[in-house]
Amino acid sequence: MRPFHLAFPVSDLEATRHFYAEVMGCAIGRESPGKWIDFDLYGHQMSAHLLPDAPRAPARGGVDGDAVPIPHFGVVLDMPAWRELAARLEAEPSTVWCLKPKVRFEGQPGEQATLFVFDPSGNALEFKGFNDDSAIFAAQPALAAV
Repeated sequence: MRPFHLAFPVSDLEATRHFYAEVMGCAIGRESPGKWIDFDLYGHQMSAHLLPDAPRAPARGGVDGDAVPIPHFGVVLDMPAWRELAARLEAEPSTVWCLKPKVRFEGQPGEQATLFVFDPSGNALEFKGFNDDSAIFAAQPALAAV
């Protein structure tokens, strides 16, 4: 699979640099000082563009009894990498949680570990962990009819 690219707005490039590089552990790629920074998020190119006045209209959608932010982005990880990231975020006092690490759809097709955090600009990120990649797109009986 080829990496994807996502450009997203941020209100403070230096706070964004700290969060993605130091807290999340992303390597920094190319950048244009005062304009944008590319980060390597698990092999995907994430471009943070400075847009201090970007509108923020947080919305929530229901998933397995939780209200999750819409829109959000993130990466599907294997369980060891997910556990490592969850521990890293839990140990960081500045982490702004939306949903602390948990397992959803337990015992059902598509069982997954999940967590949601906000970056310094309020962008919502979700990281999922699966024990078996074949469960990533597994249909659940209650969801298949939707």
